[in-house]
Amino acid sequence: MSEDIKSPTEFPSESANRSGWFRQIKIILAHVLFFTIALFLSFIVAGNMEVGDWFPGRYLKWLLLVLTVKLSVFGLFHQYKGWWRYASVSDLLSIIKASHLSTVIIVIGWYISNYIPTTRRWIAELDLLNVPITVMLIDWVATIVVICGARLAIRLYYEETQTTSGGRLTRMLIIGAGNAGEVLLREIQRMPVLRYDVVGFIDDDWRKHGVRIHGVPVLAAVEQIRETAQKHSVDEIVIAMPSASHKQLRGVIEHCQGTNLRFSTVPDLVAIASGKVRVSQMREVDINDLLGREPVTLDLDLISDFLRDKVVVITGAGGSIGSEMCRQVGHFVPKMLLLIEQAENELFYIERELRVKFPDIVIRAHICDIGDKPRVESLFGQYRPDVVIHAAAHKHVPLMEANPGEAVKNNVAGTRNVAAAADKFSAERFVMISTDKAVNPTSIMGSSKRLAEMSIQSLNKKSKTRFVTVRFGNVLGSNGSVIPIFKKQIADGGPVTVTHPEMRRYFMTIPEASQLVLQAAVMGHGGEVFVLDMGEPVRIIDLACNLITLSGFKPDEDIEITFTGIRPGEKLFEELAMDAEDMQATRHPKIHIWQNVPADEAALNDTVKRLLAVADTKDNRDEIISLLKEVIPEYVGDVDSMKLHEKHLSKLNNSNM
Repeated sequence: MSEDIKSPTEFPSESANRSGWFRQIKIILAHVLFFTIALFLSFIVAGNMEVGDWFPGRYLKWLLLVLTVKLSVFGLFHQYKGWWRYASVSDLLSIIKASHLSTVIIVIGWYISNYIPTTRRWIAELDLLNVPITVMLIDWVATIVVICGARLAIRLYYEETQTTSGGRLTRMLIIGAGNAGEVLLREIQRMPVLRYDVVGFIDDDWRKHGVRIHGVPVLAAVEQIRETAQKHSVDEIVIAMPSASHKQLRGVIEHCQGTNLRFSTVPDLVAIASGKVRVSQMREVDINDLLGREPVTLDLDLISDFLRDKVVVITGAGGSIGSEMCRQVGHFVPKMLLLIEQAENELFYIERELRVKFPDIVIRAHICDIGDKPRVESLFGQYRPDVVIHAAAHKHVPLMEANPGEAVKNNVAGTRNVAAAADKFSAERFVMISTDKAVNPTSIMGSSKRLAEMSIQSLNKKSKTRFVTVRFGNVLGSNGSVIPIFKKQIADGGPVTVTHPEMRRYFMTIPEASQLVLQAAVMGHGGEVFVLDMGEPVRIIDLACNLITLSGFKPDEDIEITFTGIRPGEKLFEELAMDAEDMQATRHPKIHIWQNVPADEAALNDTVKRLLAVADTKDNRDEIISLLKEVIPEYVGDVDSMKLHEKHLSKLNNSNM
């Protein structure tokens, strides 16, 4: 079927056409009535509230002239196509313009006709010479008043007589008495079925306190939300501040702790301005709104040159970071996207998503364990990738403490297999995604990632491939992260388990981390360890309280919070200080380079060889830890890590004194 030809279902039905014409005829007849009333009022007012000799003859003859002009002009201003229950300021302005133009035409036409003998004689015969100019001017005002009044009355009727389905209205408090708050209230009041009872606004601008917006008062400042909500029996809070910072949103939620409220927010202003959504299309406030950060600025041209028309391999393509790397890379139109993943379900879903989202990109998906060196080399030999993004890794700290051999095989041997294949088949660049837990590691997972970093730095010295590493901390919503765990615990009724009251972590969103990985990758000359600026660390206990509050519960009342103690290998604080002496700034404000001395290649290779030899043996934990300490002197075991926690707590207590 031609794109220019509509299917039968796209054409309006005959009954719909009849209904539309019938409605338009009714509107025209309504305007005839309004014009008639307005003119009658004009003659009455001009005649000192008396019906004189002008009625009915002179009045009806003049009415015929007025209707001819006004019906034409109001039609020109599209006044017969409006939906009166949604009358707005723009509709009222159009009515004023149409009435003004109609009056100008009538007055000018009247004066011109008086100077033409033929028309003057005709007007005299119709007994219209005695129509005073005041009638025309009063008619102008009366037309505006009658039509605007009728439209506003109809709108008020629908707004005041609408009812809610399902019982009591939801009592709502709107945070933000600005443009978004005003538009939200207006849209709520115009809903065909009323669902909300807006009890008031909250705004920090003291000049607005006490004023009313569409009849709804501005009650108090943000710091008084809890008391205001309790006083007015509020059920739901809507944050109508599309431009609010994440810090401001966190402040609102923290002020609401201890309340059983539902939280919503309005769409961003860009989405509203584009017409894609309405302000009243609210959504629940998500933890990403509280912990997210400002949009990342990227050098898109540089990244495009880096990826366009290239064969790009992404290992761990089905994981949280790997799958987002696939999405980000897809926007830059590579020649081929090769997905490597050992988990078949995750690979299936990301391949299907990418084929829909990027139909013009060649996508190949392969099940592959990066610990299987022949399989890795076979795939690299077949596709000859230009860019390798290595996201595959075991990342769960406690599990790797219990399974140290698997951390060594996957994070160390697997990385070396992929890096060696990239070198053997002359890839242009190799980007390894690492973790903040590799900084002064206290865990086997962190030390295995540090050893992987050292391995690719060593390989970079003798390879034509540019090998770089990018480190960052926790990402919001990743598989196995604390946020999905907390949400599940809240859904189950608690308790929410936190390891320690002072446990702190850095967070960034998965898209932000992935974008910065690409930016760092194109900046690397080979051998660098890039570190992403994660912002300020967040206390996990605060994160738990915010999630409980967002879920409509009271922390430690409805949902209990319990402390389980620091688990083996965990740190109290992660270390990603951008202002440390060993950090070097780059041209991107959120990317730094960690300056370090590369390890001795011979000693490194010898240690890795011995590690792999014991990785599959039973009761190998102590031996693996001993070997790791040989090549990573900053790595500490369980006993030393507890001393490190005590040192951190002592430093924190001193800073709070």
